[in-house]
Amino acid sequence: MSLLEVEDLTVSFPTADGVVRAVRGVSFTVDPGQTLGIVGESGSGKTVLTQTLLALTPGAVVAGRAMFDGSDLLALSQQQMQHIRGAQISVIFQDPLTSLHPLYRVGWQIAEIIRAHDKSVKKKEAHERAIELLRRVGIPRAEQRVNDYPHQFSGGMRQRAMIAMALANSPKLIIADEPTTALDATVQAQILDLLLNLQRDSGTALIMITHDLGVVADIADSVMVMYAGRAAEKGTKHDIFYQPHHPYTKGLLESIPGSSAVGDRLKPIPGQPPSLINLPSGCKFHPRCAYVLDRCVTEEPALHQIGAEFAHSSACWLPQSAAGLGGTAEAVREETIREGRQGAAVEVAETIAGSPEVL
Repeated sequence: MSLLEVEDLTVSFPTADGVVRAVRGVSFTVDPGQTLGIVGESGSGKTVLTQTLLALTPGAVVAGRAMFDGSDLLALSQQQMQHIRGAQISVIFQDPLTSLHPLYRVGWQIAEIIRAHDKSVKKKEAHERAIELLRRVGIPRAEQRVNDYPHQFSGGMRQRAMIAMALANSPKLIIADEPTTALDATVQAQILDLLLNLQRDSGTALIMITHDLGVVADIADSVMVMYAGRAAEKGTKHDIFYQPHHPYTKGLLESIPGSSAVGDRLKPIPGQPPSLINLPSGCKFHPRCAYVLDRCVTEEPALHQIGAEFAHSSACWLPQSAAGLGGTAEAVREETIREGRQGAAVEVAETIAGSPEVL
């Protein structure tokens, strides 16, 4: 049974310029002890999606269901949500310097979240627990650094302190919102290793939000690729990296350093992400797609199963045989036309077989 099951989640924000359709009918599941990677460019709706689950998007118009451990998160009151945030679901935000209060000591902030969810814990016990948590996430001389302020920590140490806060009440689910974006490569690897080790020890489920597919390759079990507020492709890590179907997924993979076949140069995705107020017609990726078909301009595809694997689905009109997209755009178009002709021939044959009058 899934720990978190989100069904047809829609989030929009009324503004003076129009309605911002930040999340458009997204569905996914997260199992206990598993890691879901959510990837996509900035503005694709990754952060809004997860913050909505915790009622952190004031002013938003929300629809859908989000079942967590038997309760619909979207139907809970603010008081009920306060018992879940920080206790059963924790968040590691992108910028720890703005997430930690600059006027309070790091240890006090960790102790506060412990006592907020368990009134029976004394101040001294919470302080000792904070030291233990800092030591667990690799902070040296934790018994001394627990009394430091956030500005006295380096970027990597602040992020470790945020992870300590996320683990304070042994949550069932941790949402990590691009926790390594502002860190150098060495510290980023250390943070990812720390998250993996802590997850193995505690069996906590993890949602990793990132725009870096390299991070997903290290840590995720399943992946959801988002574009323009919607899931473009979903599948296991193996599906996404070795059998990508959606051209946007292919573009993200080719933008990873060392993955492009064009010498040592990166191969960027042309164009810009669309405005979430004025979305293009049909498939929202078609203005930037090298494989665009006539149908893509007028009809938006729904997620459909790719191949025999039920877990792999893609919102694209390209045929299933295009998974991997090893050929050129022209070859893929020819294959699409060929499949369309074959499908039309089958429909005609079935019509004739079922209509004796035709004979």
